[in-house]
Amino acid sequence: MNDSAPSNGEQSRPQDDNVTARSSNLSEPSGKNPKKRESLLGNILLNIVIPTLILTKLSGDEYLGTRWALVVALAFPLAYGLRDFLVRREFNVFSALGAISILLTGGISLLKLDPQYIAIKEAAIPGLIGLATLLSMKTRFPLVKTFLYNDKVLKVDLIASRLEQHQNTAKFSQALRNASYLVALSFFLSSFLNYALAKWLLVSEPGTVAFNEELGKMTALSFPVIALPATIVMAVALMYLFKRIKQLTQLDFEEVVNS
Repeated sequence: MNDSAPSNGEQSRPQDDNVTARSSNLSEPSGKNPKKRESLLGNILLNIVIPTLILTKLSGDEYLGTRWALVVALAFPLAYGLRDFLVRREFNVFSALGAISILLTGGISLLKLDPQYIAIKEAAIPGLIGLATLLSMKTRFPLVKTFLYNDKVLKVDLIASRLEQHQNTAKFSQALRNASYLVALSFFLSSFLNYALAKWLLVSEPGTVAFNEELGKMTALSFPVIALPATIVMAVALMYLFKRIKQLTQLDFEEVVNS
């Protein structure tokens, strides 16, 4: 019997070490760390709830006053957008437009311009995005691919391969055009509702407590009155696109969506 031969326990150690090493490798994230998810609660608090409370409750002379209440209220969504940019390290055109919108609101209010300019501004930004969505359909880079059909959400390579296999690429292009119309409709709807809400609420002179309170109410109502209907239309566009993908590729929802 050879005394130098390793025992059964000793033979198993290298395999155990390999298993442990493989397990540790699996537990460690590969490549870049995943980007931190946006907090829905933080988004609502900093962009809607806190600015609304400041404008409606702290605009009196015994608190912040009209000017400082406006500045502080608008600082919260601006700070949130800046922090989001620094954390995610990527430029988001819609976040940039949101920041521009906030700055324009503050500028118009602080300069005490006619409130109709705020109504025009509120309508212009989503309206321009809707128009850009339609115009982009004539280019190689339709905006619907940014909103709905992109590799962050869908396995676009797999979808393209199956479309070609079933000779349905042309039909899918038509589906993307239809989805583009729905996406543009969501922005035009938002534009109309933005304008109507601003014209309905902003009736006082800028620089007054009443105007700040009206601006706060507009901020509070922006989600249920504007964002919710526009989001529903966008969801309809997304469901339509998923339905057409399933019909044209014979792939189920779980097969085409990135985990």
